[in-house]
Amino acid sequence: MLYGRENCHGGDIYAGDVRLDFSAGVSPLGTPRSVIDALTRVLPELYHYPDPHCRALVQAIAKFERVPQERILCGAGASELIYTYCEAVRPKRAMVLAPTFSEYAIALQRTGCEIVRHTLAAEQHFDLQEDLLPRLSREGINALFLCNPNNPTGRLIQGELLEKILLRCRERNIRLFVDECFLSLSDGANDLTPFLPDVPQLFILKAFTKSYGMAGLRLGYGLCADKELLQKMSAAAPPWTVSTPAQAAGVAALKNAAFLAENRALIRAERPRLEEELRKLGFWVCPSQVNYILFHGAPDLHEKLMRRGMAIRNCANFEGLAPGWYRVAVRRREENEQLIAAIKSVAEE
Repeated sequence: MLYGRENCHGGDIYAGDVRLDFSAGVSPLGTPRSVIDALTRVLPELYHYPDPHCRALVQAIAKFERVPQERILCGAGASELIYTYCEAVRPKRAMVLAPTFSEYAIALQRTGCEIVRHTLAAEQHFDLQEDLLPRLSREGINALFLCNPNNPTGRLIQGELLEKILLRCRERNIRLFVDECFLSLSDGANDLTPFLPDVPQLFILKAFTKSYGMAGLRLGYGLCADKELLQKMSAAAPPWTVSTPAQAAGVAALKNAAFLAENRALIRAERPRLEEELRKLGFWVCPSQVNYILFHGAPDLHEKLMRRGMAIRNCANFEGLAPGWYRVAVRRREENEQLIAAIKSVAEE
């Protein structure tokens, strides 16, 4: 738990009277009924310790991802795997994007790693460009951290560029950490799993948090062909971090392909409407390819919306952004309409 320091992420609905939370990009359909039923069934097992090897869950992930079980490591949410990865690899010099998810740099700095920032430009919709490639050759880095689609920009890395990055990292023996936690809710299909056997430097991060609305359970997993790295990561974490309810929920979630399809259909239908409404209000909107939208507005917008019971993600603490940048999740139509109505109300003050 946090103690004596500020929460720098969205999803904190406990600090105030939040009626609608747009600050966390989780499944707009909530949690699947099958997951809730699985949690109910497993309650009598709470007397026992969890399976320390997550056997049933690993087997389910292997089938879902079509990878051997020995390439899978489970953790108590994506965040735990980020920290155990950095502890296991301990690079001396690593590159991260700006803006991107802040926990990569925080976890790296805890190991004494020097951070190199690769800044993305708003005029290019914060898209990653080919100018990254020569930097990989000259910066002397040991690791590269990418988020695909990127958080908070909502932009996917173009497939051809992503393959070039893979090859460059393999050639120069640069560890490549790719966070795909939002990929299943995006417009893209640039899943790097097929490259695992040929690129042992590649580590892919995935989670149940967003796709299946399971943020409160804390469940994620990593995929990698480097068994030695997975062993080091396992040694960096205490035993039993993945609870019995989380393991059961993960197994149930992976059986529900229809839920993911329904989520994506809703996002594809609602995102363009929400983007257009934000533009009509005069905001600069970054074209999104996933279930959240980055836009620029008044520096106090988040505070005024909070007084109306709505939380949006203030992105001022993202490296490369400033006050006035916000991220909102795509939710159901009636909820999105309530958000737009609230923003219009703020504008009329």
